[in-house]
Amino acid sequence: MNRRNFLEMGTLAAGLGAAPGSLRAFNLTGPANDFRSVAKRALGRTGEKLSILGLGGIVIMNATQAVANSTVAEAVHAGINYVDVAPSYGDAQQLLGPALKPYRNRVFLACKTGKRDRAGAAAALDNSLRLLKTDHLDLYQHHAVTTLKDVDEILGPNGANEAFVAGRKAGKIRYLGFSAHSPEAALALMDRFHFDTVLFPINFVLWSQAHFGPQVIARARQKGMGIMAIKAMAKTTWPQSMPKNHSPNPKEWYEPCSVPEEAALALRWTLSQPITAAIPPGDERFFPLAMYVAKNFQPVKPDEEQALMARAVGVKPIFPHKPA
Repeated sequence: MNRRNFLEMGTLAAGLGAAPGSLRAFNLTGPANDFRSVAKRALGRTGEKLSILGLGGIVIMNATQAVANSTVAEAVHAGINYVDVAPSYGDAQQLLGPALKPYRNRVFLACKTGKRDRAGAAAALDNSLRLLKTDHLDLYQHHAVTTLKDVDEILGPNGANEAFVAGRKAGKIRYLGFSAHSPEAALALMDRFHFDTVLFPINFVLWSQAHFGPQVIARARQKGMGIMAIKAMAKTTWPQSMPKNHSPNPKEWYEPCSVPEEAALALRWTLSQPITAAIPPGDERFFPLAMYVAKNFQPVKPDEEQALMARAVGVKPIFPHKPA
């Protein structure tokens, strides 16, 4: 292990509170290579190619501008060309705008809005463009669509999707997509409009314990959509004894995989599915490990998948789902 790899693992162990034993047990995926670039995959039918790891804007939320600049520069130099942000990520847009300025023409910039009406979505789009210091977004997404009521509002008269279509016509948006927190909402959106992308939880616990994800990937592939994953390194919900909105890290409402070996394997499993890219947790302590895994990615082997799924047995998924 070279010096950089040693420092990466030392930082991870300190940040995640990993015991020395778990750190020693962690096996790096592939040969160490300081200059290896994150691989890219096709984004559905768009013709774009994105890095298999995305930089979530929430990673730089509440950072200084200097730290935000450094984080973005490190990601871009590692080959990451996919950046995703949202207004709900605190001051992330304000920090990301200046940080991305030197690299804007090298980055596929995705943003989201939780507004469900046309006027609200149009105003949110213009505000995001202003804060991100750009004249267009490569991808604009309906954020965290969960219920069929959300879907009806978004696609109905004077719904947010009208603002999306108008924004694309005006050159403010290149591609249209959505993120969803339920299979029902994702499937309904895909069936009712010709979206370019879907951003969805693709997670080993959700997949095996709640049948949450396979149906979304299957439908998106049928339609030639780009598929991006969130919650790859999530594990379960926080204990009920923990006061609401008092998680150890305000950027994570769920409990992530806290052992480096498991977190790395969980991300490798997600990246082994037929997706374009994954976005790691908002907790910035996970980002060095995520970049290492992405730079040295190799698909999970059958015995590794079996071991990972065994860890999921009996674990409560972060989203409830009852298969039809």
